[in-house]
Amino acid sequence: MVILFNPGHIMTLEHCLVRPTGPVPIEVYLASASPMCSVPPGPPPTPLEMLLEQNPFWGQWLGWGLMVVAMMLPKLITPIQFIVASSFKEFRGSCSLIFVLGYVTAWMLAGIPMLWMIMGAALWWPQSYLPALAVLAMAMLWQCAPWKQRFLNKGHRHPYLAAFGWAAHRDALWFGLQHGSWCVGAGWALMLFPMLLPEGHNVAMGMVTLVMLSEHLEHPETPRWRINFRLELLRQGWFRWRHIGWPKLKGHFYTIKSQRQQA
Repeated sequence: MVILFNPGHIMTLEHCLVRPTGPVPIEVYLASASPMCSVPPGPPPTPLEMLLEQNPFWGQWLGWGLMVVAMMLPKLITPIQFIVASSFKEFRGSCSLIFVLGYVTAWMLAGIPMLWMIMGAALWWPQSYLPALAVLAMAMLWQCAPWKQRFLNKGHRHPYLAAFGWAAHRDALWFGLQHGSWCVGAGWALMLFPMLLPEGHNVAMGMVTLVMLSEHLEHPETPRWRINFRLELLRQGWFRWRHIGWPKLKGHFYTIKSQRQQA
């Protein structure tokens, strides 16, 4: 739902008129004025100023954080279970919350350069698919690279955590920062791709979420170059449906059929 509402207009940057270089000519600037684009007194603003006026950076950063929470929380179930198992009862809630805070902090820091890249693409290639296609090519290459597998392997590491006291909170925060950093290293290109699309952001973001959740379900492997579409979630879903869901559904149909025949 958070993705559908597009918080902060992070996936659809609004702009009145965007040109790659130089200030906007006054006659064009006045002609482009609309209820969405107020015309302040003084010299015409630069394209970057106009873009920031319609898309304040802090609003985009907040939208980025909301999307990270919406997309990444399912990936944190296993680390939070590990924290719960490693902590005393009275520290489980606070340590889990601090872990999530550290994890989101890593993504928020990574979002600063990524948001500037999105705004730069909106300035130089407005309503163009070229930036998204270029990032998609990098993402596909990164999917096959051994460096991404190293980040994914590190994401499976669960360090020693103190069970109580301030040391437990410190370890949970450090664990969240580390885990978030490994996730950023593994998924930065996938996160950037949907936000550069002129259209189809929600569909692309849903597909990216599916791939990133699937990566989390895979076991650690030896880092090497290989083609991997990261569809473990679909494979497990199909296995469960074929061996559990479909037999139950088929048995239910047979039961209904036999009851009707008896009637």
